[in-house]
Amino acid sequence: MQSVIRVELPQQSYNIALAAGSLERLGAECAGVHLGKKVMVVSNPAIFRHYGEQAISALNSAGFEVFSCTLLAGEQYKTLGSVQKIYNAALENRLERSSTLVALGGGVVGDITGFAAATWLRGINFVQVPTSLLAMVDAAIGGKTGVNHPQGKNLIGAFYQPRLVLIDPDVLKTLPAREFRAGMAEVIKYGIIWDAELFAQLEQVLRLDQMRYLNEGLLQEILNRSCQAKADVVSKDEKEAGLRAILNYGHTIGHAVESLTGYRSVNHGEAVAIGMVAAGKIAVEMQLWEKEAAQRQDALIGKAGLSIKLPSGIDIEAIVDALQNDKKVQEGKVRFVLPTQIGSVTIIDTVQAELIRQVLGQMQ
Repeated sequence: MQSVIRVELPQQSYNIALAAGSLERLGAECAGVHLGKKVMVVSNPAIFRHYGEQAISALNSAGFEVFSCTLLAGEQYKTLGSVQKIYNAALENRLERSSTLVALGGGVVGDITGFAAATWLRGINFVQVPTSLLAMVDAAIGGKTGVNHPQGKNLIGAFYQPRLVLIDPDVLKTLPAREFRAGMAEVIKYGIIWDAELFAQLEQVLRLDQMRYLNEGLLQEILNRSCQAKADVVSKDEKEAGLRAILNYGHTIGHAVESLTGYRSVNHGEAVAIGMVAAGKIAVEMQLWEKEAAQRQDALIGKAGLSIKLPSGIDIEAIVDALQNDKKVQEGKVRFVLPTQIGSVTIIDTVQAELIRQVLGQMQ
C-alpha cells in the first residue's frame, strides 16, 4: 500500500512516496515530476551492489539517460573531497541545469549528493532514495544538505529541497542491525518532540533493536508517522528560523560526541541516543520534565539496543568545549532542545556549563 506525504513549502513542495517495492517505480516517479533526460545516480559501493542495477534499470525504462558515481562509505568521507568527486563525474557526463542527481543510499550519501546538486551549475534537480532507516525518517526529508568540517559536523552546507523522496521499506532487509538501531534513535526522537502516540506504540513492542521484531504493518506505521512529523515541522519552518530547531533534540551533545570520536567509533544514531539521554537528564534537573518520563525515554532507547552511557575515554571537558562549535550557538549561547512532556519540547539557551558537566558525569 502506497502512502504519499506532502511537504508543503512556499517555493518547492514535493512528495514523499512510501511503499514496499517502490524502487521498481523510480523511473516512473521521476518522470512524473518532469525531470530532464540526464540522471546521475550517486551511491556507495555496498548499496550500489545491492540496488544500483535496479535503480538504473527503472530509470532507463522511463527513458532517462543514466550515469553513476560511487563514493566511499562512512561519515569520515562526508567531506568536500567527496563533493569534488561528484562534480568531476557531473562534468565528465556533461550534466546540465535540467539534469538530476539521485542519492541512492543513507544519510551520508544524501547529504553529500544534495550539497553537490545545490551547488553544481548553481543548482540542479535532486531526488532522494534513502536506503537506511535513519535516512528514511530523517536525513532524506527537509532539504538539509552538507558536509563536515574537521572541527564540527555539517558546518558546510545549504538548504536545498529534493524534487521527490522515494522510500522503499524492502531495501531495509539488507541494512546491518547496527544501522537499524541507529535509525530507531531518530524514530524515538519524533515520539518525544512531536508524536506521543508514536512513543506509546513503540513502548508496546517487545524489542526495537532488530527489524525482524517489527511486523510489516508496524514498520509502515513507524515510517509514516516519522515522515509525517518531519514533513509537518519542515512545512512550518523550512530554514530553521524557529520551530524546526526542535528536530535537533539529542543532536547538540550528540554532534559533539560524534566529532570527538572522529565519526568512526560512534555513529550518528548512537550519538543522538546519548544526546537524548543527556538532554532528558538536564530537563529533569531544571524541573522542566518529570523524572518518570525521562526513565520511559531511556528504557525505550535501551530497548532499541542503544547505549545510554558516554563512550569510554571521552573527555567531558572536550564535549563542553565542542558545544561552542555547534551550528545552533547564538551569540555564544548553546541552545538546547529540552522535553517538557512526551510529545512536546522547548528550546532554551540558559543551560549552565556546570549542569552539563554534572549530567555527563552521571553518564560515564
